[in-house]
Amino acid sequence: MAEKKESYNKAIEKLRGIIQDIESGELDVDVLSEKVKEASRLIKLCREKLFKADEEVKKILDTLDQA
Repeated sequence: MAEKKESYNKAIEKLRGIIQDIESGELDVDVLSEKVKEASRLIKLCREKLFKADEEVKKILDTLDQA
């Protein structure tokens, strides 16, 4: 459940670190697999946060248009 409290910025920061690790080419195959799984989780988290923020902005704009 700690994943839900992870901020977008923190997730992006972690993704950047994972990308650097992968690009270094020095990761063990087992570690690489774990890094890719973590990157996938972080991408999903960021996508969900962006979608939610987009929906909230649309609702606010709709409310302003109706006023």
